[in-house]
Amino acid sequence: MPEIEVSAEVQDALAAGRAVVALESTLLAHGLPAPRNREFAAELEQLVRDHGAVPATVAVLDGVPTVGLDEAARERITDPATDILKLSVRDLAPATALGQTGATTVASTAWLAARAGVRVFATGGLGGVHRGGDEDSGGFSYDESADLPTLATTPITVVCAGVKSILDVGATLERLETLGVTVLGWQTSDFPGFYLPGTGYRLDWRVEDAGQVAAVMAAADELGTPGAVIVAHPVAEADALDRDLHDRVLADALGAARRAGLRGKAVTPFLLAAFHRETAGASLEVNLAVVRGNATVAAAIATAYSRRG
Repeated sequence: MPEIEVSAEVQDALAAGRAVVALESTLLAHGLPAPRNREFAAELEQLVRDHGAVPATVAVLDGVPTVGLDEAARERITDPATDILKLSVRDLAPATALGQTGATTVASTAWLAARAGVRVFATGGLGGVHRGGDEDSGGFSYDESADLPTLATTPITVVCAGVKSILDVGATLERLETLGVTVLGWQTSDFPGFYLPGTGYRLDWRVEDAGQVAAVMAAADELGTPGAVIVAHPVAEADALDRDLHDRVLADALGAARRAGLRGKAVTPFLLAAFHRETAGASLEVNLAVVRGNATVAAAIATAYSRRG
């Protein structure tokens, strides 16, 4: 594994004990059309700066894991004419060995950022346990995101809007508990559902401000607990997807998936495509609102943590 390249700005901030917020690149490379992806990349980094932290977008460039992209690197990652791979943790070694360029997922962003010394990461939503898509099995699936086991062994605080309702929310929370990952509700005790502020699944721990999250992080440091701290920050009601529309689209899409005989990993992309199509793109706008809100909260947490020394 080659050395992780950390930008001079991020290195200086870390050395001075200033706030840094990691950002993933998969949304930019694979989640948004051009040129909006490039515009949003610049907007998101500026938002982090405006709230007192240094942004550190993560990617792999020509086989070099990089924490903190300059403008040229962001343009490359968001260029629709460039073949940008999607890299999870399992893909980092071959991508670096073979000199490939790729965008990092939640799992690989968290892992690389933590290796570089970054303690706070803002993303949209976590991956989780996928729906089985099979009534005979009760909808259970062995297919789950690499985000979950990675966060069990990665000391980083991840600000997210929970998980998308297309996943098995209850099973995801059970897996996080089993893996020893701390989940905090940001001013809520209801686990967020990404498109919606809540899912009805109650959280054990609630925090009211960045100072409380920073205190939890400091306690985790002192105790030596190995995993991540997840801060579940719900989307604002004004930015959320209409609940009736959400429930109708989800029910219709699940029914269509069952009729098509889809199971395991085939179910999630089918449901995501249905949401984008049936909401006329409104689900994408919710996605962007979620990431903006999470970046703002992450900057506040990173600042509060840095002030603890």
